[in-house]
Amino acid sequence: MMNWLKENWFYLTVLVIALAIPHMITNLYYAQIITMSCIFAIGALSMNLIMGYTGQMSLAHGGFFAIGAYSMGILTSTLGWNFWLALPASALLAAFIGFWVGLPALRTRGAYFAITTLCLGEIIYLLAGNWMELTGGHTGMVGIPLPSPVAIPGVGQITFDSPASQYYLVLSFLLLTLFVMYRLINSMRGRTFLATAINEDLAEAVGINIFRTKLLSFVVANFFAGLAGGIYASLMGSISPSVASVTMTFNFLMYVLLGGMTTLAGPVIGAFIIPILLEYLQFLQDYQMILFGFLLIVVIIYFPTGFMGLFNKLRDRVQNSKVGGRRAS
Repeated sequence: MMNWLKENWFYLTVLVIALAIPHMITNLYYAQIITMSCIFAIGALSMNLIMGYTGQMSLAHGGFFAIGAYSMGILTSTLGWNFWLALPASALLAAFIGFWVGLPALRTRGAYFAITTLCLGEIIYLLAGNWMELTGGHTGMVGIPLPSPVAIPGVGQITFDSPASQYYLVLSFLLLTLFVMYRLINSMRGRTFLATAINEDLAEAVGINIFRTKLLSFVVANFFAGLAGGIYASLMGSISPSVASVTMTFNFLMYVLLGGMTTLAGPVIGAFIIPILLEYLQFLQDYQMILFGFLLIVVIIYFPTGFMGLFNKLRDRVQNSKVGGRRAS
């Protein structure tokens, strides 16, 4: 037990801090930023699955996030569905569309796949902005209801109309996503994902069905992107075509690359640090993205493993210095 606590003290500390955040942050604006960061972390984790663990650069991630968001808006505000039914339906729709799109798209590789998904993302953006009857066009959708209350025996009815309750709701989904991703990437299927990312030809030579592996990763990633989009729409109450823009995809890409690809903690760290930095750098206005573009280039060249890679290197150095000190003594 003590060994387990020593090995996982960092993650346990982060969990305790995460649970205490609503009591630490009283400013409603910053509380909303933290809640949105949790949603973006779900989207970043899903992008990390297809890009980091499977080696496929999908540039339609913002589009699938938007599919989940618009599905939630249509199902709840237009059709009157309950949030708890609409959310899995929105995620499943994103996964379903991802499946049929992936059938032809994943037969391409490298830059060709990236270009294919970039075009797909642009198509979704154009549909969101021009399909007036379904999406509201460039005006978007308003009046999307908050998550429905939940009645828990012995506790009573839990509503989600306060910043704290909304934060804990999103945190629960983030922890669920982390659990699913952890189990998946540490399974035999997860090892086939990594083998595909390292060398597709070699993986195929040892008997791995490359196409099915990539398709499964793509579908699961889009499911969680749709899940994040559905939660986002419900908590924001309104959405516009900007949720399907290439900027949204670029944001997810930044979270993954700056946080640390092929790690679970990296995308989460990126999804928290970058939005907070953007808020503090609002005075730069249009120069924000120039700064982050430059930062992204620096990280890719000098720190390709991101914040988590840098943290792991520092941790290893500290541990090695301790071991060296013990041997010397």
